[in-house]
Amino acid sequence: MVNNVDFVQPEATARPDEQRQGVIISPDTRREDRIPPGQSRTRKWPVLDAAGTPPIDMAKWRLEVHGLVEREVSLDWDAFNQLPRVEVFADFHCVTRWSRLGNVWTGVRTRDLAELCGVKPEAQFVLAHCYDYGFTTNIPLEVFLSDDALVATHHDGEPLTPDHGAPARLIIPRLYAWKSAKWLGGLEFIDRDRAGFWERNGYHMNGDPWKEQRFGAWG
Repeated sequence: MVNNVDFVQPEATARPDEQRQGVIISPDTRREDRIPPGQSRTRKWPVLDAAGTPPIDMAKWRLEVHGLVEREVSLDWDAFNQLPRVEVFADFHCVTRWSRLGNVWTGVRTRDLAELCGVKPEAQFVLAHCYDYGFTTNIPLEVFLSDDALVATHHDGEPLTPDHGAPARLIIPRLYAWKSAKWLGGLEFIDRDRAGFWERNGYHMNGDPWKEQRFGAWG
């Protein structure tokens, strides 16, 4: 069992210019002030979710990519881990007003998954489907395909733990952290925006932390 104290960061904030060559740098980490309005930095890594950590049988785990695509793709764990891997240096902003700066995520770029399935031109959004009891969340396709977006299996060099979304979670650094859905099981490409779990319960449809898009449909 891994205790949250293991994830406490040093007091000094990691900087993009300290990262080794080849690491993808999320643009927001280059801001002069990296903490969005209404947020405060935490050096810990709090555990938050809608319904608790789900049981996942790795022999049955699949990432299903479907919807408005040329080829539906179903990847088991071995096939997923054979895809090209990247590292992304990014900050992480929770809608509950904490920010964890300077994370390094390892996994598969969302852009590579989109290329694998061949996204149709009419697709404008992505709906993430997760193993935690039907949880979903929506993401604009443009943001989903950003250079710094990925499906992560590791955080700061260590495999994700179950309470942080193992075996794989979505990481969308440019939006609030509820869009970085844990326990990812599917990606559905759609032509119209469709509210996910938290969006149906009052959270913002987009969720840009720099605009404090916490609650309400738009604005």
